[in-house]
Amino acid sequence: MMEFILLINSDEKTWTTMTEAESGRVHAAYMAYTQALHDAGVFVAGSQLAPSTTATTVRVATDGKTSVLDGPYAETKEQLGGYYLIDVPDLDAAISWAARCPGAAYGSIEVRPLVAVPAVA
Repeated sequence: MMEFILLINSDEKTWTTMTEAESGRVHAAYMAYTQALHDAGVFVAGSQLAPSTTATTVRVATDGKTSVLDGPYAETKEQLGGYYLIDVPDLDAAISWAARCPGAAYGSIEVRPLVAVPAVA
């Protein structure tokens, strides 16, 4: 088995313009998707993120000086809104789960394998 992260990217403004009924349908779709991941035994973790306006970006320059910026650093049309961490046999399985994610209908799902970090002695 391999761990993959499904990064859910969409335009945050889409969610603020939804009616209560639309928002309820999307929420229900996410709950059903999350339950399907659990039922399949592939769910490791997942979470919705707070809006990008709450972000703080930290960079350390080559001279060692740290800069801290309020909000997201890059202007983009889509923002990272949440993620699922799944444990599946291969990339094809991860792509299949990504295609089923409700967020794919509103933006994109980036699928990336995790790299094992060596244990600290």
